[in-house]
Amino acid sequence: MFGIIRPCRHRLGEELGAAWLAQLCGLCLALRDDHGQSARIATNYDGLVISALVDAQAAGGATTRAAGPCPLRGMRRADVATGDSVRLAATVSLVLAAAKVRDHVADGDGMAGTAGIRPAARRIAQRWARQGTDAGAELGFDTAVLLEAVERQTVVEATAGPDTRLLDLTEPTETATAAAFGHTAILAGRPGNAAALTEIGRMFGRVAHLLDAAEDYVDDAAQGKWNPLAVTATPAPEAYRLCTDAVLAIELSLADVEFTDRRLIEKLLVQELGRAVRRTFRQSGRSHRHRATVEIPRDARELLAPPTRGTLHGRRRRGYPQPPPGYGYPPPGYGYPPPQYYGRPPRRRGGFCLPFCEGFACAECCNCGENCCCCSCECCGEGCCETCCD
Repeated sequence: MFGIIRPCRHRLGEELGAAWLAQLCGLCLALRDDHGQSARIATNYDGLVISALVDAQAAGGATTRAAGPCPLRGMRRADVATGDSVRLAATVSLVLAAAKVRDHVADGDGMAGTAGIRPAARRIAQRWARQGTDAGAELGFDTAVLLEAVERQTVVEATAGPDTRLLDLTEPTETATAAAFGHTAILAGRPGNAAALTEIGRMFGRVAHLLDAAEDYVDDAAQGKWNPLAVTATPAPEAYRLCTDAVLAIELSLADVEFTDRRLIEKLLVQELGRAVRRTFRQSGRSHRHRATVEIPRDARELLAPPTRGTLHGRRRRGYPQPPPGYGYPPPGYGYPPPQYYGRPPRRRGGFCLPFCEGFACAECCNCGENCCCCSCECCGEGCCETCCD
C-alpha cells in the first residue's frame, strides 16, 4: 500500500480513526470481491479519499458491514465500508494501477519490466483496465478520462524541456483526479457539489504529482531517470509554494461543499495533506525513507518543521542546545570508565507495522506516555516519535 496521506490514530482520534480504517479495509475488500485477490495490491491510502468523499456527502452516511479477521488488523474483526463508494474508489485505483503497470512493462522498469515477468504483467494490466472500465460503466463513471490522462502524461513528458512550465506536466494528473473527485458528488446525489469537488481533485492531483517528484528527486538523479523538477529546473521553494497554495485552495473549496459529516474529509484533505507537504520538503529530521530530497532555504525550513522539545530514548531533539562533553557521566579518573548502558539492550518488539497503527498487530507500540507512536517500532511511515506526532 502506498500514498501521500498517512494519518496516525493519535491525530484522528478513536471515532475518525475507526472511520478511516473502515474506508481502507472497504477499499481492499472491494478490490478483492470485484476484481480478484491480485487486485488488492492496488490498495492505496489516497484512493480511499474518494470513497470517504462519497460517504461524507451521502444522506445516510457511510454504510458498513462486518469483516472477518485480517493479519493487518491483528487478526481482529472490524466494520468496513461497503457500497458504491468503495466500488468507485476501487475502480479508480485499479485503472490507474493498470496504467502504471503498463508503463513499467513498456519502459522495462521495476519488477514488471523484467524479462520473465513482463508477459504476465502485461496481461494483468490489460485485465485490470478491462475490469475497471466495466465497473466504472456500472457506476456511471467513464474511465476513459483516466486512460487518456495517462497517455497524455507520457506525451507531455516526452516533449518536455527547460522551457516547459511545471504545471503543464502536472495537468494530466490534475485532470484524472478532478474527474474522480467530481463524480463523487454525482454518486452521492449532490450534483451541486460537483464543481467545487472537481477543483479540489485538481489541486489534490497537483500536490500528489509534486510530492512524488520531490520524494524521488535524489533517486532519479542518481539513476538518470526523468523527473519533472529536474527537467524544468524548478527550485524547491517554488515547488513548496505550489503545494502549499494547492492545500490552501482545497481548504477554501471545501467550504463550498455540502457534507453530511465533514470531519474526516477535513482531517485528510487539509491537516494530513499539509503534513505530507511538510514531511516531504522537511530538510532536517531523522534518516527514514520520507526524509527531504531537495534543498530548501532556512526560512522555509523553519516553517516546514515545527520545533520539538526534549529528548527521547537518548536521541537528540531540536529545541535545546547540545550538552557539554561528558554530561551525565562521572569525570575522568573516577575509578573506572562507565559503560554505555547497564544490562542487556532492550529487545525490539516484533509485529507488522503500517503507517496507521490503530488496531494493527503492533497495537502495543504506542505506550511511551508521550501521546505518540513508534516508541519501539516504526509506525506512521515516519520512523520515530519526534516526527510522527507533533
